[in-house]
Amino acid sequence: MPDKIVVAGVSVDTRHWIGGRRVASGDTFTDASPIDGSVLGEIARGGPAEAQAAVVAARDAFPAWAATPRAERARLLHAIADGVEKRLEELAIVETNDNGALLRSHRRGVMPRVAHNFRFFADWLLKLDHEDFETRGHTNHVSWDPAGPCVLITPWNAPLMLATWKVAPALAAGNTVVLKPAEWSPLTASLLADIAAEAGLPAGVLNVVQGYGAEIGDALTSHPDVRRISFTGSVPTARRIAASAAANLTPLSLELGGKSPLLVFADADLDLAVDLAVEQYDNAGQVCLAATRILVEETVAAEFTRRFLEKAATLTQGDPRDEASDIGPNIHPRQLEKIDGFVQRAIAAGARAIVGGHRGDGQYYAPTLLADVAQDSEIVQEEVFGPVLTLQTFADEDEAVRLANDTRFGLAATVATGDTRRAERVTAQLVAGTVWVNCFFVRDLLAPFGGSRQSGVGREGGTWSFDFYCDLKNTVTAPKGWNQDHG
Repeated sequence: MPDKIVVAGVSVDTRHWIGGRRVASGDTFTDASPIDGSVLGEIARGGPAEAQAAVVAARDAFPAWAATPRAERARLLHAIADGVEKRLEELAIVETNDNGALLRSHRRGVMPRVAHNFRFFADWLLKLDHEDFETRGHTNHVSWDPAGPCVLITPWNAPLMLATWKVAPALAAGNTVVLKPAEWSPLTASLLADIAAEAGLPAGVLNVVQGYGAEIGDALTSHPDVRRISFTGSVPTARRIAASAAANLTPLSLELGGKSPLLVFADADLDLAVDLAVEQYDNAGQVCLAATRILVEETVAAEFTRRFLEKAATLTQGDPRDEASDIGPNIHPRQLEKIDGFVQRAIAAGARAIVGGHRGDGQYYAPTLLADVAQDSEIVQEEVFGPVLTLQTFADEDEAVRLANDTRFGLAATVATGDTRRAERVTAQLVAGTVWVNCFFVRDLLAPFGGSRQSGVGREGGTWSFDFYCDLKNTVTAPKGWNQDHG
């Protein structure tokens, strides 16, 4: 098979990137575009041998990279950001073809955020500090020491942005990285390897290996030389990773999705609330933070539903490369089957499809809103990860909070209300890592990000990222002239 493929005029290497060079595998897997099912190429399919080679390369490169001064590490991360910006259009078109998300979103938001991820953590590294403090005349000095090789396993819904959300702080912290992208959307990770090499990142500091989790993932997560594992994906996969890492007590950071609520109170700006609700169809519903459970106060439910139908009718579903499209395809035929299975089981159980409830052509699923759903039903309790929302009503604030918190997840929540005090009361009671009030998806890298309950373990962002990717050390120094005999 060829070592390189051409996607929309962009050349992409299909081999792994290990120790500063391209490495082929004996086996490959097929990467197809969700837009039309066309085959993009055959991708190197790694296994235990490639996992071992990548971890060894990261291990061998670690001492020199860890010893690299902060200013130089920051400079190289900014150079990578420069490379991302230089190739922004190429990255956008390749990722759109690979995962089906809107090209306009990649151009205007996602790829600029990729560059920002590197710049933010490069700059934060230079600010990272803790004021020294004294204990009985002794000086305490806190430092963030690089931990070692990190395995980063990333999802397919925002491949490069979510990969660099992990790669950037791990590299800034002085660690080396083995990045394993999702097999359904591997291409921009390969381009990132090229960009990092062109920026001057030393060989072995960033390694990219491709393949199936069962074949290469286990070999990575169980490796005794790996010092950190960060994973974004499903709860069942996270359990397998945690079990694999347990023998070495390798620290984990897990972001596992959710079943987030949008609470709409009667005093809310209903047009704003409807806009927030319809926004949950973004990226064909393939957003971990999506507020897929719409909870509306009974007295305004009919009016909310009327306005929702009007707004949803304005959406255009189609080719994500078309500027006019608002919703693209779902990532893979298996995912489409999963989405439709959830919907059809819900309808069979008595749910009513107010909007959608069926497949479109190809890998497109009609934006769907289901009403008459029970709180304990599968469609309310389980993450669908598609353009499927449920609509429920509540009588008062207490019921709203109870319904909102009544799942095993706790990633995010959104509240629409015109009452500041109500917002304070409700947000204080919600189980969620992020809560938005009268807005959605406003994210700052300064803020902690992660989930509660089965939505994850740990927080990343700002100093929290460095806390995870480093070994924190406290050095206690006696005052000058101190005589140890004095105790």
